[in-house]
Amino acid sequence: MRCAIAGVLLSILIAGFARPVAASPEFAPYFRDHAVVQRDRPLPVWGRADPLEHISVTFGTQTVGVTAGPDGRWIAFLAPVEAGTGGADLTAAGRTVQVIHDVVAGDVWLCAGGSGMAAAAGRGPLASGPRNPMIRELRESSGATSWRVYASDTAAGFSAVGLAFARTLQSRVGVPVGIVTVAADASPLQAWMSPMALEALHRPLAPVPPWTPASLFTGRVQPLLPCALCGILWYQGEGDWGRAADYAAAFPELITAYRSHFGQPDLPFFWVQLGGFGKKSAPGLQAPLLREAQAGALRIPGTGEVVTIDLGDQRQADPAEIGRRLALLAKARVYGIAVDDSGPVFTGIDIAGSSVHVRFTHAGDGLTAGGRPLQSFQVAGPDRVFHPASASIGADGLVVESPAVRQPVAVRYAWTNAPEANLFNGAGLPAAPFRSDAW
Repeated sequence: MRCAIAGVLLSILIAGFARPVAASPEFAPYFRDHAVVQRDRPLPVWGRADPLEHISVTFGTQTVGVTAGPDGRWIAFLAPVEAGTGGADLTAAGRTVQVIHDVVAGDVWLCAGGSGMAAAAGRGPLASGPRNPMIRELRESSGATSWRVYASDTAAGFSAVGLAFARTLQSRVGVPVGIVTVAADASPLQAWMSPMALEALHRPLAPVPPWTPASLFTGRVQPLLPCALCGILWYQGEGDWGRAADYAAAFPELITAYRSHFGQPDLPFFWVQLGGFGKKSAPGLQAPLLREAQAGALRIPGTGEVVTIDLGDQRQADPAEIGRRLALLAKARVYGIAVDDSGPVFTGIDIAGSSVHVRFTHAGDGLTAGGRPLQSFQVAGPDRVFHPASASIGADGLVVESPAVRQPVAVRYAWTNAPEANLFNGAGLPAAPFRSDAW
């Protein structure tokens, strides 16, 4: 069985790992000093060597022998290892010996997407605090790939959202957390899709110059295969403004393909829903339609969504809070920790005269408006024209009304590009924008 898996993985292995070999054997770029490898799963270790060279891979008490293929590629599968706070050497011995120092087993999260994930922590509060060798990041910089341990002189370069996630999660689960950041500003979804995902889509996607379909998958993600992961965090969408229909069709294919490429069909996949764009109550439906496209992927098991509509402009939203909300999803759905991980979820409406009664799940201890009147509600009558509406919190949901609509048939909440959104549950988590119509 293990040999069969190896054969499949070698067929998709590291097309980007094709540079000349300076020493033989050589580890793939993922394996560098201070690396984090995934605990409690079969551990793939791979690289290049001379064709047909025999290599012995050693980590801790394990040694596994493997022979490089005719093209020089090799992959060894080690037995699952438990999490540990102390680093060990990872060694590949063949014609020469390569040693990677301070490798720890913990939980590895791939942090991928656009500018939201790419933004660095800088010198703010996220980057303060004492050195913590239990938090590490792998990130490409100036063409070089290296792992960094969280410390005062390294933290500024970490992904801000990834770091907030790691700090929140690691303090609770107590094992090393490694974040692998692959992100590019304003990148469209199709650049992150693999050729397999694009083929499965069965429809062409409108070109997004200067990006090439699959280019970021090939350059950033494929070199990581077949790394074992704990989960994937996705923060992208601003690069697909105005392409909601394409996004709705393509995003589920991306999720399915990534799980296949990493060899983990149930791999947790959590994303950040697009926040506000532009001035408050900015007109237009590009953003709400894209948010709706993202939320459509929740039908796939093992997925989750962080709502950020309450945090203001997407470009200025607090990365610490976004990372915290991602960590809530991970705690509840991966680690089985009893925490609220979702805001109110719209389930439907009932019409009573001129009033619309809106139902939710995940209301927790009850709905709240943060001490202010509820904002950004609209209702429409048979003419399908939406008018501003007032909303009040009832015993089992909301009651929404508008003096301009006597016979309401539909309701919308936060359905503009940059709404004022203040509907929460008792845990302080926001409701996602929603609409009851499909017009």
